[in-house]
Amino acid sequence: MVGEVLADRYEVEEQVGAGGMSSVYRAHDRLLERKVALKVMHQHYVDDPEYVERFRREARSVASISHPNVVTVIDRGEWDGRQFIVFEYVEGENLKQMIERRGPAPVATALELAIQVGQALSFAHQQGLVHRDVKPQNVLLNGDGRAKVTDFGIARSLNVQQGTTQTGTVLGTSDYIAPEQAQGQHVDEQTDIYSLGVVLFELLTASVPFPGTSFVAVAMRHINEPPPRLRDARPDVPLRVEAAVQRAMAKSPADRFPTMNAFCAELSACLAQLSGGGETEVIAPAKKPRVARARPARSSSAWPVVLALLALIIAGAVAGWIVLHRNGTLGGGGSHLSSPLNSTVQLQGVTAYDPFGDGHEHDGDAHLATDSSTSTYWETESYDSTFAALGKKGVGLVLDAGSAMKLRQLGIATATPGFRAQIEAGDSATGPFDTVSPNEIVTTQMVFPLSVSSPHRYYVIWITALPTGSGQARINDVTASG
Repeated sequence: MVGEVLADRYEVEEQVGAGGMSSVYRAHDRLLERKVALKVMHQHYVDDPEYVERFRREARSVASISHPNVVTVIDRGEWDGRQFIVFEYVEGENLKQMIERRGPAPVATALELAIQVGQALSFAHQQGLVHRDVKPQNVLLNGDGRAKVTDFGIARSLNVQQGTTQTGTVLGTSDYIAPEQAQGQHVDEQTDIYSLGVVLFELLTASVPFPGTSFVAVAMRHINEPPPRLRDARPDVPLRVEAAVQRAMAKSPADRFPTMNAFCAELSACLAQLSGGGETEVIAPAKKPRVARARPARSSSAWPVVLALLALIIAGAVAGWIVLHRNGTLGGGGSHLSSPLNSTVQLQGVTAYDPFGDGHEHDGDAHLATDSSTSTYWETESYDSTFAALGKKGVGLVLDAGSAMKLRQLGIATATPGFRAQIEAGDSATGPFDTVSPNEIVTTQMVFPLSVSSPHRYYVIWITALPTGSGQARINDVTASG
């Protein structure tokens, strides 16, 4: 597109970014003689009404937000059948580039930037919008050091009457995704609070709290693992700042700050105490305030008793762990569990499941769906009709957990979103299988919550409908937790 002129006005000069849905270019506005940022939808989405509407919604959403820390929308239109949005051009780098260039930010700088981003998001929330993709890449820094939030491409209304995220649908970026968003549940202001907490963690440490090799693996960690202690990675961070980040990243939305404005207020208080050089106060993330009571000073002679009690507690814990895990049984007679609760489970793709066809469906490629690489995959045969028209109920991919266990979630990454699937479980690779999840439309990355009443060794991704306009469904990566 470089060198072309859109709408007889915007001369494309250089591509400056690209995403899954669109590319961004620096352009020259011939009418007003200024630089602008031009966001153009990818050609292969122009015939998809859902993506076109999402793109248009972004323009409407950002146009309704007039805030110094939000990138301004100038224009929108259509050119050669492709949707485009024109933004103000921000000369500078994004927050991710800054982190990669300079490493951990000074505490005061990190707080100041997080407050600016939080104020922009708070204003958006007051206008009834939740961003849903808060990450350093979506924060631009101008020459004055001001942060500007951009890319409201997957923003949604907070109005319950309009609905938010459909159950089972996952959008966002895995490194910063809130647990409820990773599970396709309801998202609201608390979702952005969690993501901003992750961004602040990265600003202070130059690393994300839950690294991983795939979307699904990282999403599982956000769902199941407590956030790491900030001061373990950055000891000079004040206790109050650490407490604020921990509260923002609480697994349950109810345990986070009640509003983004409240989060910003706490960060501002942290910044004020940091600037004043005084001792910082630790604010616990409890829902209800607690009344502080004076305690008598302990005598130094009490320490031997305390240490002895700690030794007994640790010894008891170790003994309990041995009893619970010896020979993989609980109490000597419970169900066999090969993996502790909430742990990541490595599944193995073993075969395809085609009981209503010839019994085969690219069986030899089944292992490619579980090799921790999104560049390899298992896929269905190529169909020129629907399963129903062929007299089939569906086809599936059989996954082996190694031993009988209760899985809690199963995540899928696919390069062919739009097919319908559900998760089934059984005790043999050839069936029978029981349904353990809702039947959902599969997005590029999503996590199925599972309802498993008893342990099973084999799990099946049972595909019941193929993507619209495509005769094949593909599974690029699968991750699970027990």
